[in-house]
Amino acid sequence: MTVPNYLRTPNIPASRAWNSWAADRYLEMSHLPLGVKVTPVFYAASTGKTTLMGPGSDIRLGRHEPDGSLIEANFSHGGTHLDWTWRKTSTFGVAGSWKAARFGEWGLRFWVVLALSQNDGALWHYDEESRTAFCTVGPRTVAIRAKHDPLLVTGHETLDALRSEYETNGYWYLASRSSAAKVLALRFNLEEAPENDFAISIADRKDQALAQLARLPSPAKATSRGAALDAMADIMGWNTIWDSVNHRPYITCSRNWDLKKFGGFGFWLNDTAINAFLVAQFDPDQARENLAMLLSAATPQGNLPCIMTGNDAWVDRTQTPVISFIVWQIYLRTGSRLFIDMAYEILARNNEWIRSARDGNGNGILEFGSSDVGQGLYKGTKLAAKDESFMDNSPIHDEARWNEKSRTLDVEDVGLNCLVCLDCEMLAHMARALGRVAEAKKHDANAASLRKKIGTHFWDEKRNIFANRLWSGGFAKSVAPTSFYPLLCGAASKQQQKHLVKHLEDPAKFGGEFGLPSVSRDDPALADNVYWRGRIWPILNWLVWNGLERAGEYEAADRLIDRSWHLFTKSWNERRLSPENYHPGTGEGLDQPDTDPFYSWSALLPFLQQARVMSFSPWQGWQLRNEGKDFTVGPVETPLGAVTIARKKGTLTLARGEEALFTTDKQGRISGPITPA
Repeated sequence: MTVPNYLRTPNIPASRAWNSWAADRYLEMSHLPLGVKVTPVFYAASTGKTTLMGPGSDIRLGRHEPDGSLIEANFSHGGTHLDWTWRKTSTFGVAGSWKAARFGEWGLRFWVVLALSQNDGALWHYDEESRTAFCTVGPRTVAIRAKHDPLLVTGHETLDALRSEYETNGYWYLASRSSAAKVLALRFNLEEAPENDFAISIADRKDQALAQLARLPSPAKATSRGAALDAMADIMGWNTIWDSVNHRPYITCSRNWDLKKFGGFGFWLNDTAINAFLVAQFDPDQARENLAMLLSAATPQGNLPCIMTGNDAWVDRTQTPVISFIVWQIYLRTGSRLFIDMAYEILARNNEWIRSARDGNGNGILEFGSSDVGQGLYKGTKLAAKDESFMDNSPIHDEARWNEKSRTLDVEDVGLNCLVCLDCEMLAHMARALGRVAEAKKHDANAASLRKKIGTHFWDEKRNIFANRLWSGGFAKSVAPTSFYPLLCGAASKQQQKHLVKHLEDPAKFGGEFGLPSVSRDDPALADNVYWRGRIWPILNWLVWNGLERAGEYEAADRLIDRSWHLFTKSWNERRLSPENYHPGTGEGLDQPDTDPFYSWSALLPFLQQARVMSFSPWQGWQLRNEGKDFTVGPVETPLGAVTIARKKGTLTLARGEEALFTTDKQGRISGPITPA
C-alpha cells in the first residue's frame, strides 16, 4: 500500500503547505503534504517554445509572503507580458489569476496552461458538467475551477511530454484530449481569456471540495508592512524552497542557483544562518527550520561545515562564527528559549574546535585553515582556507601563504579573531540563560583574553587602523571592513574608535555615496570589481553597523543605514532586484557576471532601515526609536507577539492587532524591557 503523501511531510504546518516550493519554477504552486502541483506553462506560437518561468526567464518578481499567502510576478514570453497572482483564501484554499498586460502576437496563438499533477502519479480527472478538475489523495480531494472554462483539456504522462507536444505539433493538436491523466492540462488562450481567475479547494470528500469552489471567500487584499519589511519578506519568500533529498523546507541563498550541480540541495553556513535571522522577523518557525538544518550538519570533530550539498561537504573548513550572535538576537526578539536550547551545545563545540584547530603557530591568535578530514573540493589549499572567511578572493588574503604543517594560512585575521571573540561572548549569554554558570564564566574568560589581544596585536599605529598580521610580524597591506570588527567585539579603545570612524567616513577610504566597499577605496584591488575585490556586500554593512551601535557611534551607524538603503533601493524600487553584491562606485548590482540578481542576504540592507524603528541587540536590548516623520510598520515579531509600530504627531504606539500595548511621547531611543500598559 502506498503511504499517502500527506503523511510524509508532517513537519510542514498546514498554513504553509501551499507555496511556490520548486526552485526551478517561480510560479508553480504546490501543496507539499498532498504532493499536488499546479504548474503554469506558457506557449508562444511566435517562438514555438514553452516556458515554466524558471531562473533565467524574463520575469520581475513581485510580492511574496514567506508563507506563500501572496505571490505576485509579471513576466514576458515571446513578447507577450502577463501579470500573475496567487493568494490564499484559507489554510486549504488558493486563488490564482492572470492578466495580459501587452500582446506580442494574436492572443489566439498564446496559450496559458494549468498543468495539474501529483507526485505519486495519482490521476487528475475533468468533469465536463461542472467544468471542474479534481484529484483524490488518501481521504482528501483537491478541486480546481476557472472563471473562463478551458478551451481544451488534454492528458499526458509527464510535464515534459506536454511541453514537447506544443513545441512539436503546435497548439492545434487534438489527439491528446483526455478527461483523466497523470498530468492533466487545462488549456486557455489569451483571445478568449486575456485575464482569468481560478480557485482551488481541498476537502475530505469530493462533493465537498467541488461545492467549496462555489463559495470560496474572496482573497484578502494585499497589505503593506512598510517598504523595508515588505522587501525583507519578499526576498525570503521567493527563496523559500523544498529540499526533496532530505525532505525539509529551507530558505536558500538564491533559487536562481542551479541546484542540480549541488545534487538536489545545497546550503552555505553563514548565508543560511542570515536567512534564519531575517525570517525570524515574520515567522520564528521558519527560522527554527533553517537553524535546525545547519546544526544537523555538525561534524564529529565539532565544527559546522562551510557548505553541505548532495554532492559535496566541506567538513575540513567552517565559516566565521556568526551563528551564536544570530541565535541570541532571535532569542531576544522572540523570547523563546527553544533557540538557545537547540543551538548552545553544538555552537559551544564549534567554538572550542575553531579555537584549537585554527591556532597554527600556537600564540592564541587565529588563522583560517583547512583540516585534514573529508574529501571536500579544494581541501588542503589556500583557496579552502580563504573559504572559511567567506571573503574568498579578498585582497586581505593576497599575502597569505598556505602552511602545510599547521594546515592554516600564515596570516592572523582580525575579522576571524573578532568574530570568535563575539562568539565566546554570545555563548556566555546562552550558558547563563540555561543556568550553566561555570560554562558562562569560561566563555567570558575566553572572550576577555582574545579581546585584549585583538586591541593591541592587530592595531597598526602607522595607519591608525586594525589590519591582518603576518606571522613574520608585519601588517597586511590591504584592509577591509573586517578592520572595523573590533567595535563589534568591544576590543577597540576610545582613541582607536575615533580613528576607525574617520576611516569609515573618509570617501577615499570606506565612505562615499554608497558606503562600505569590501576593500579600502585607495587599494588597487578596488578596480578589479570582482566579488570581494572592491564590491559592496550587505553582510559587511550589517556587521559593521552592529559594531557602531555597540560602540555608541549612533550618528555613524545611522549614516551607514542611509547609504545602505540608498544602495538597496537603487536596484529594488524599479527592477525588484536584490543583488548579491554591488559596484562600489555606481551602486549597480548587475554590472558584471559574478553576482546573483536575487540573493537572500541582501535583505540585510532593508533590515538596517527597519532597525531605525525597532531592533534587538545584546547590548541595548529591545530598542524603539520615536523620531522622524510619522510612520506605520508591521506586523513584525517581538516577545509580545506580532506587533505594529506607529508614530503619529510625536507619539509612538506599539499595538498587537487592535490592542495598544505600549504608548509613549518620549522622543529618541527607548531601550530596555517593553512592558504592556
